[in-house]
Amino acid sequence: MSKRQIFDQVSDMEKQIGELYEQLGDLKNQLGNLLEENQRLMMENHNLRNHLNSNEQENEDAGSMRKSTKDIPGEGYDNLARLYEEGFHICNLEFGSPRRNEDCIFCLDFLSKTK
Repeated sequence: MSKRQIFDQVSDMEKQIGELYEQLGDLKNQLGNLLEENQRLMMENHNLRNHLNSNEQENEDAGSMRKSTKDIPGEGYDNLARLYEEGFHICNLEFGSPRRNEDCIFCLDFLSKTK
């Protein structure tokens, strides 16, 4: 092998090592980005789980509260009954519109369900 061939081989290897070094740098940057995104997603997942658990707890508390007060009509029921007696619809079809001095079967059904 001549000196020129050896020099060319060394030059090619140096070029390849440079390219590999650039690829390694790119991979390192991509890995850093992936690790940052993974950490961010883990934190977001943790926060969402905490939020979901607190909502479930609130719903359970509200559900037990509703069960305990379900048999007792409250102020909202009284207000709806008063509105109906004053001549307004309380059903979801025509809520708030005047009744024209006629009974509405939907309003009456709603009132009977909440008693």
